Amino acid sequence: MSTETTASVSTHILDTSIGKPAEGVAISLSARTGLDGEWAALGGSATDVDGRCKDLPALPEGTTHVRLDFETETYFFNKHSSKKQAEAQQDAPRVRDSGAFFPEVTITFAVTPGEHYHVPLLLNPFGYSVYRGS
Repeated sequence: MSTETTASVSTHILDTSIGKPAEGVAISLSARTGLDGEWAALGGSATDVDGRCKDLPALPEGTTHVRLDFETETYFFNKHSSKKQAEAQQDAPRVRDSGAFFPEVTITFAVTPGEHYHVPLLLNPFGYSVYRGS
């Protein structure tokens, strides 16, 4: 939760290749103060069944920039492994895409104290987009 002296961050991920939330994606959060400040790892979490990450660490006072690192390769590997097992059982054709073109997605953005920043990630195996949500 943001205060007058801190900002807050939340995120969620939608897998647009299947039109469903992306569950189990590991996310790490880092912050820095100023353009030349050192990045400080604050911790992380993973998305729940709704693709939401509700327990990211609080930002320290004075944070000006935030970095979210999404570990997408493991998510796509697990998703496609289960799909390949199902296809093998049904003697179906192989899936063309076997993983993620982007093994990780890093989003860096500026923050202002007192503001909340919801940063959704729209993800598929060959692309992604991100925006400031509400």
